[in-house]
Amino acid sequence: MSRTSNALQLKCPKCHTGTQFETGSFAFDKPFDMRDRCDHCGQNFMPEPGFYYGAMFISYIFMGWFCLGFVAIFHWVLGWSTAASFALLLLVCAIIFVYVFRASRSIWLHFNVKYDPKAAANTAA
Repeated sequence: MSRTSNALQLKCPKCHTGTQFETGSFAFDKPFDMRDRCDHCGQNFMPEPGFYYGAMFISYIFMGWFCLGFVAIFHWVLGWSTAASFALLLLVCAIIFVYVFRASRSIWLHFNVKYDPKAAANTAA
């Protein structure tokens, strides 16, 4: 699998096997609880205080463009009213919020941690 698909599947960037979060992608049970370390290779998911500050920018950029495109499509292409377009946008954003939060953290971690085939091989053995 590619780094992008592993980042979007919330897998460990070092071994591409372990999961970064305790619950599933759309779970509202513990939405912000991230594991401290990978269960398979031991990669530290909390390297330093403030590490995930950069993930906030990834989330902000994605959500900004998503919201603009969403309202533009529903308002101008499909002919919905502005109020209805924004109401649907709020509903969709409420549903995808947890996944976008998690994916932005995963992408940021994948930017900063290199894949190690030895770590993946050690877990498979």
